Amino acid sequence: MALAESDLEFIRNDIREHLAEWLAEQSLGKPPAVYEIELRERMVRVEEELKHQRELMREGFAQMDKRFEAMREDMEKRFEQVDKRFEQIDKRFEQIDKRFEQIDQRFEQVDQRFERIDKRFEQVDRRFDRNDERFDMLIRRQDRQFYWVLGFIATSLGLTLAALRFMV
Repeated sequence: MALAESDLEFIRNDIREHLAEWLAEQSLGKPPAVYEIELRERMVRVEEELKHQRELMREGFAQMDKRFEAMREDMEKRFEQVDKRFEQIDKRFEQIDKRFEQIDQRFEQVDQRFERIDKRFEQVDRRFDRNDERFDMLIRRQDRQFYWVLGFIATSLGLTLAALRFMV
């Protein structure tokens, strides 16, 4: 049971013509003029309420802007504090670097001292080596002298014994 296009058009026109009357009847039997006035009053109230809502929204946005500004200022202060802290840390690192440089210099000085001590030990070692050579030479010399003295004594003893044999 499909309706023809003309039937649908008729229904639309009828609804348009009688809609105001039907709405007026639903509002407790008020005539269309009173209903229209009420509608206009409602529209005015709605517009005023919308205006009030816009003002409230503007105030809210203004408060949010103030809040954001305060938060931004607070964040800037915090960032400045963080920057100051980083600067302090940088200064501390510079001090530590200076200390390390001083320690490096001390180590270099200690290394130089050790090198001087090593040179002294080398000198002492050379002196000991020379003294060892001298002692070795003295021992060889004394050994030679001992052999000569022993030879002389043995020869003298042999000659003395031979002379005593001839004499007796």
